[in-house]
Amino acid sequence: MGKKVLVVDDEKLIVKGIRFSLEQDDMEVDCAYDGEEAVKKAKENEYDIILLDLMLPKLDGLQVCQQIREFSDVPIVMLTAKGDDMDKILGLEYGADDYITKPFNILEVKARLKAIIRRTAQKPAADQNKGKIVEVGDLVLDCEGRRVSISGKEINLTAKEFDVLELLVFNPNKVFSRENLLNIVWGYEYPGDVRTVDVHIRRLREKIEANPSEPKYVHTKWGVGYYFQH
Repeated sequence: MGKKVLVVDDEKLIVKGIRFSLEQDDMEVDCAYDGEEAVKKAKENEYDIILLDLMLPKLDGLQVCQQIREFSDVPIVMLTAKGDDMDKILGLEYGADDYITKPFNILEVKARLKAIIRRTAQKPAADQNKGKIVEVGDLVLDCEGRRVSISGKEINLTAKEFDVLELLVFNPNKVFSRENLLNIVWGYEYPGDVRTVDVHIRRLREKIEANPSEPKYVHTKWGVGYYFQH
């Protein structure tokens, strides 16, 4: 059965082109042309992924993302203009999974969407670690509940931040390059935008580290990648 995608953009020609291309790959495509319609459809339907433009009438993409995150962990990929603030889009307040800048290549869009859908469906690390609770210092990782707490206080992580942390925690002292993390957590089999990883790591540190500039848990091996230290 084909995967179900919600495409949200107020430029109807762009939506038409994306829809046509995705339907060629047997995906079922719903469309919304403003922010309010997008939130309504996300509440009423089960989607495998949402492709969401940043600039929308009624509610902008960030507001839409924020509202959807109140009731769903569906993967969200933002369509943005070059130079938009990726820290904000991928970060604390909104929790998008990834972004694609306009103008884009439709083949890249399809490859990204398929990779995230495939990775979300597989969730091998989550299955393998299901039911496990890991305590490292004052950090507690509950894999089944997908919850993290520091000194007894629950920390609100986005789905991808949790995935990154879970992978690092279960592979202590193993250094993962940005490309490794894109491949494992996002499912990309080609060079994606490594800045996605950097933003997620930075936001993760801001949430779990007492001093993000001198991290206790998530460390950088300069020129190589990131690792978790027990």
